[in-house]
Amino acid sequence: MRTLYGSVDLHPARFRNPVVTLGVFDGLHRGHRAVLARTRELAARVNGEVVVLTFDVHPRKVTTGEPPPLITSLAHRLLLLGREGADATVVLQFDQQLRTTSARQFVEQVLLAGIGAQGVVVGHDTHFGLDREGDHALLDEMLSPLGIPVERTEPVTLRDGTVVSSSAIRRAVAGGDLEMAARLLGRPPALFGTVVDGEGRGRALGFATANLDMRHELRPGRGVYAGKVRIDGRTWPAVVNIGGRPTFHPEGVDADTVEVHICGFEGDLYGRDVEVTLFDHLRPERRFDGPDALRTQIARDVMTTLERVRTGAWSLN
Repeated sequence: MRTLYGSVDLHPARFRNPVVTLGVFDGLHRGHRAVLARTRELAARVNGEVVVLTFDVHPRKVTTGEPPPLITSLAHRLLLLGREGADATVVLQFDQQLRTTSARQFVEQVLLAGIGAQGVVVGHDTHFGLDREGDHALLDEMLSPLGIPVERTEPVTLRDGTVVSSSAIRRAVAGGDLEMAARLLGRPPALFGTVVDGEGRGRALGFATANLDMRHELRPGRGVYAGKVRIDGRTWPAVVNIGGRPTFHPEGVDADTVEVHICGFEGDLYGRDVEVTLFDHLRPERRFDGPDALRTQIARDVMTTLERVRTGAWSLN
């Protein structure tokens, strides 16, 4: 997948019969994937490519100053969009200039003059432009007379009637309901971050950990989780600790750390981006009497994870 940043270098010559969809795509949940599936279908009909138009920050960071916590950082979204078949992603800087751009100007300057859209697909709740005046109806009004098809997808709902949305997923993840988050996402929730230096305590305990800089992604509450990590084409079981490390910091710490023990893996991951898929919550965070007691519990956590993978309760595929 190609990634283009900003609008300055946009030109229709950089795309092949582009069919465009636009939005934040936070979490890339089942509703977003329905939009992308429709975009791929339309692109196939016009012998074109799928182009996703997204933003570097959540628009509410600029419009209200109070953005929601992101389920997926920009880097994570780009990874997921590539998996979903996007041929190119255009990342626009959402600043005051873009905020005050009218919807009609956006269509003319970005979708037509910048990308040369040969088709547009939007979700049922897509809005854009100043005061969110742009929607499916405006796109249809402006583009259909030019022979450019415009399509809209319907809401995706669960069997119980719950509408799939990023806000619903944020509530599920923040509340530790990984099962509901997985139902809404259409896949298990995942953490994504860059491996950075830690305190080295895991290695001293015999369970080396990769410490993740989460790039402000939303994470579930403090505790120990089972998961998996894919590295260079191979998937490894993992035990994830999210919290303040109370055994070594009984006074408490303000910021949670995310530490991942990759079972059986030996190698240097510093500086690499890692995606950790979460299976389930193993236990709450707690303070142990000392390193030996903590070491014993970590060994139990690892054994539990490996046993459930071995029996097929959790899949590494």
